[in-house]
Amino acid sequence: MIILGIDPGYAIVGYGLIRSQGGKFIPLEHGSIETRAGEDFCLRLEAIYNGLRAVMAKWKPDAVSIEKLYFQNNQKTAIGVAEARGVILLAAQQSGACVFEYTPLQVKLAVTGYGQAKKPQVMEMTRRLLCLKEVPKPDDTADALAMAVCHGQAAGSAMKRAMLSERLRLRSGNRG
Repeated sequence: MIILGIDPGYAIVGYGLIRSQGGKFIPLEHGSIETRAGEDFCLRLEAIYNGLRAVMAKWKPDAVSIEKLYFQNNQKTAIGVAEARGVILLAAQQSGACVFEYTPLQVKLAVTGYGQAKKPQVMEMTRRLLCLKEVPKPDDTADALAMAVCHGQAAGSAMKRAMLSERLRLRSGNRG
């Protein structure tokens, strides 16, 4: 199964693709889509959409793993990220991939086994699980890879496999 993890944002969208195979994770590609501050926001959204559509067209992921939105402080940022997340979800839907959402707590638990892990711990464990020489930069890219690993771990459970199989079956029936 090919999994695309996405760390949503509007300045930087991190993405990471892995193949989940026999309980192991093989990194395929990772990077970021960056937009310029001060640029028309609609153009920024379009760049995010087009960038992710190109990645999805190249790799044809089976699943897209994206972080559920959670904001404590800055509502202005929350609205922009929510709008960016909307075009990300649209790109995923149009690619035919199944979308799965995870909270930061779920990602930390899946990657480190500890829900209160700090960001550097999650990034280092992601690096180790993927056998990477160093933690990818920017941080958004490492976060996206952690999202992909989270889904790979979750999809490994019997219940999640059954849910995924049903979603894939339904989706393939809708493509024809």
